[in-house]
Amino acid sequence: MPQRILVTGGAGYIGSHFCKALARAGRVPVVYDNLSRGHADAVKWGPLIEADLRDGAALRAALADHGIEAVVHFAALAYVGESVTEPQRYYDNNLGGMISLLGAMEAEGVRQIVFSSSCATYGTPEALPIAETAPQAPINPYGRTKLVCEWMLRDAAVGWGLRSVALRYFNAAGADPEGEIGERHAPETHLIPLALMAASGQGGPLRVFGADYPTPDGTCIRDYIHVADLARAHLLALGHLGAGGESLALNLGTGQGASVRDVVGSVAQVTGRGVPMILDERRAGDPAELVADPHLAEKLLGFRAEITDLDRIVADAAPWFGHPRGGLRC
Repeated sequence: MPQRILVTGGAGYIGSHFCKALARAGRVPVVYDNLSRGHADAVKWGPLIEADLRDGAALRAALADHGIEAVVHFAALAYVGESVTEPQRYYDNNLGGMISLLGAMEAEGVRQIVFSSSCATYGTPEALPIAETAPQAPINPYGRTKLVCEWMLRDAAVGWGLRSVALRYFNAAGADPEGEIGERHAPETHLIPLALMAASGQGGPLRVFGADYPTPDGTCIRDYIHVADLARAHLLALGHLGAGGESLALNLGTGQGASVRDVVGSVAQVTGRGVPMILDERRAGDPAELVADPHLAEKLLGFRAEITDLDRIVADAAPWFGHPRGGLRC
């Protein structure tokens, strides 16, 4: 009988891409999602349980009824700006959800979890690239919720034997190379989709927050990792836990940085359309540069990002934002 994995937030962007990869690996993703920001039509490879993560009884039933052997936990509110204006909502949802999930897992004897963490736990880095040994000093409520969730995992390891892999993503980007699923957020806040939307005339010009940073072109630099690579990394993390591996906390990135202007240039190259822009003031708390040191994930999981060309990442995302797949110019 195929192994059954509970995927919280499996109707969302990264979660749905992982579910496709999991099914291709011969396992059954059981998606648990309240659909507040996910999409039911993205659940294609296993059953959907529509319920809130803070509903402990529903979680216990899901774990028991489906014979769940491990959990991959994506479900969270994840807009940095929104977390600043609605902090209580983020603490209630992200921390309340983790408390409920860990309680259900302990009660049902499920002791393996892969957790979707974030580079936001590092805050403003002291040195680049950012290694896992860097201080974790988040500068917004979203990052703080992710850090506290990591603490919960460590405490549960001591308390009742939980084993976990916390994966600290840098900037998830791109879409399914086969075009079956993509990126859909409301509102959209990610740079590559916003630049693609601006190029196709959706939503007005791209707002660039800060062009006076101490970077080569004055705009922020980020590490963009393809969502298909993220999905593969989660599979490797599950395999590590399934083989009896110890708990880990790892960066997921490429080790390469691209500026806002680099992204804009890539969108123009891929689509053949210009990207109208408005230069705006810096946003408070935006570091000039965030780039991962990805070597520990390669050492401990055998993971290395395979799709690292920015034009390829943009090309995979483009059809979801008004650019026909056949017309791409990369």
